[in-house]
Amino acid sequence: MSRDILKAQASLEAVADQVLQFAKAQGASAAEAALSEESGLSVNVRLGDVETIEFNKDKGLGITVYFGQRKGTASTADFSSGGLEDAVRAACSIATFTAEDPYAGLADAERMATEIPDLDLYYPWDISPETAIELATECEDAARGYDERISNSEGASLSSHEGTRVYANSHGFMGSYSTTRHSMSCSVIVEDDNGMQRDYWYSVARDRHDLEAATAVGEKTAARTLQRLGGRRIDTCKVPVLFSADVAGSLVSHMISGIRGGSLYRKSSFLLDKLGEQIFPEFVHIHERPHMKKVLGSAPYDSEGVATYARDLVRDGVLQGYVLDSYSARKLKMESTGNSGGVHNVLIEPGELDQQALLREMGTGLLVTELLGMGVNIVTGDYSRGAAGFWVENGVIAYPVDEITIAGNLADMFMQLQAVGNDIDHRGNIKCGSLLIDAMTIAGT
Repeated sequence: MSRDILKAQASLEAVADQVLQFAKAQGASAAEAALSEESGLSVNVRLGDVETIEFNKDKGLGITVYFGQRKGTASTADFSSGGLEDAVRAACSIATFTAEDPYAGLADAERMATEIPDLDLYYPWDISPETAIELATECEDAARGYDERISNSEGASLSSHEGTRVYANSHGFMGSYSTTRHSMSCSVIVEDDNGMQRDYWYSVARDRHDLEAATAVGEKTAARTLQRLGGRRIDTCKVPVLFSADVAGSLVSHMISGIRGGSLYRKSSFLLDKLGEQIFPEFVHIHERPHMKKVLGSAPYDSEGVATYARDLVRDGVLQGYVLDSYSARKLKMESTGNSGGVHNVLIEPGELDQQALLREMGTGLLVTELLGMGVNIVTGDYSRGAAGFWVENGVIAYPVDEITIAGNLADMFMQLQAVGNDIDHRGNIKCGSLLIDAMTIAGT
């Protein structure tokens, strides 16, 4: 870690300490402060021309104070002593107007992270705008030059961002860490006698050396888009469905939504009261790994300072735990699971088959590569989304498919999971291979 970053962390920690002292002086019984300082560069090119160059340098503070169980929150970007004191005073004023909430308060002191491991999350990229434009242009050129049927482009982009976060509270907890995030993406349009199609690809990483090459991103974008030419609708049917790895994680995200504390204490989840019950076949293992090094979803503690830890969410198909912050945990008479602000690296353990082998396993059915719309009801589990992909016959892709809807119920879909592919998409916070579902309704012609 460079001296500049250590200095930035120390500076933000000093601000956090000052804010907590102001809160104490105002008579708050407890307080917490979350600070961030971020900077970055983003460029977009389209058809060989530069469309945008954006620099950002932002900082912010959120302060929450408690007077007993009355809560007030305020925020500011003014880190001067007067600006900080004004923000604290505003939060305290708000607290005087709020009703007492028996579940409000800081996370329990004994749940605070006592050690903050170095998770290897900081890899700054001293990239100039000229170099960023050159790489984005190289990416788009690789896509546009891939095939003469590529008639247009939605552009290519490159971004590089770094930031430092600090969280402190009146339990005496003070934590800080710095992160980086670099990405490259491209989207193009292909056209032939049957019409036009678009698709995209992107690469993202903490370390720029882990990004896919600019030409690789462009060529993959072009190849994916060309595959979609000649898309057609199919007859309404009920068949097996294979979700490709880059969209399969959304199914796991729906499970996570169903076991979040807010959904549970409001009794608005299709997974209500399912703790300890089987919700997947026995071969399914889903776990959270927040301390994976150099990975986008990693974090040493959550947004309340609670220590994150590795744990099973589903083991042998049985639901093992919920996703709770301190407030929802108290409402449910449970303990925080270190998930204030979300989950950290959820993995569904892969099987032995790659996507091609899963297609052969499926035989005849639908390979889904894109999902559209938000037709998912977490209360009932009803699932209905627009989709595009490929019709598969005898384990081989036959032709592209679009303008269809796939429907089912999440509880049934989870129990009808047949296999998890080993083609894991590592780019997101949910790391998942292709998922083969036994049967879903496809609404077509």
